[in-house]
Amino acid sequence: MQQSRPGVVVGLIGSGIGPSLSPPLHEHEADALGLRYVYRRLDIDVLGRAPEDVGELVRAARTAGYDGLNITHPCKQLVIEHLDELSPDAEALGAVNTVVFTDGRAVGHNTDWSGFARNVDRGLPDVVVDRVVLLGAGGAGAAVAHALLTLGTGRLTVLDVDRERAEALAAQLVGRFGADRADGGDLAGLPGALAGADGLVHATPTGMAAHPGSAVPADLLRPGLWVADIVYRPLETELVRTARERGCRVLDGGGMAVFQAVDSFRLFTGVEPDADRMLAHFATLVDPAGTPVG
Repeated sequence: MQQSRPGVVVGLIGSGIGPSLSPPLHEHEADALGLRYVYRRLDIDVLGRAPEDVGELVRAARTAGYDGLNITHPCKQLVIEHLDELSPDAEALGAVNTVVFTDGRAVGHNTDWSGFARNVDRGLPDVVVDRVVLLGAGGAGAAVAHALLTLGTGRLTVLDVDRERAEALAAQLVGRFGADRADGGDLAGLPGALAGADGLVHATPTGMAAHPGSAVPADLLRPGLWVADIVYRPLETELVRTARERGCRVLDGGGMAVFQAVDSFRLFTGVEPDADRMLAHFATLVDPAGTPVG
């Protein structure tokens, strides 16, 4: 008689994560692989906890026997001080979206950057990336920045509502990738930065179902500029829709969501998931407006 594999229990910590598609993505793939897998949401809004309480939630999950956690907005940077170890990528980025509990230790990883890079390779394989503007210098922005410079961006302009945060991220990138590879500023610099850019990546919560709207005025979008959004709920954000209407090539955040999940699943289970199957399943979970199906 074949012995069944042990079960896997993981969770997601973040704010407003009720609509997250990570649980069904992970659980469906686990079913296909014959794994017993439970994925739970630990929504700080529902639990009445502040983002700064993320350490307590991590400790509680470890005590409860979880195998790991995904971490999302606004806890990707706050969680770091509560971990025992960081992977080289997570340490370089200063942001964690995956925590694995192993041998009594909590180890932080970052699969956002690799997820974004694979999404660009798949969805915008031939775009010019010499000069790119990045909106958002938080945890997701740090991952996207790392991915863009790894993909060959020559000059990355990081803009954020918090100028100091943007400048700090740019300084880290220069230290890691070399002088003149990045600079930072506030949103007042957006018109000038976009005028000479090949592409724009949006990495803020604006455009999510709970934060509707667009961070980019429509008149700054032009044919010849490619636009990528990391938001995937909805898939067609106001920015993606407007950019398409203005003649831009666009990339929604769906592929990044799937590919970061692929890498997290591997870390949690030690089993290689089927990325194409997960992409196909994702397509059944949302309609183009990003509304969960079923």
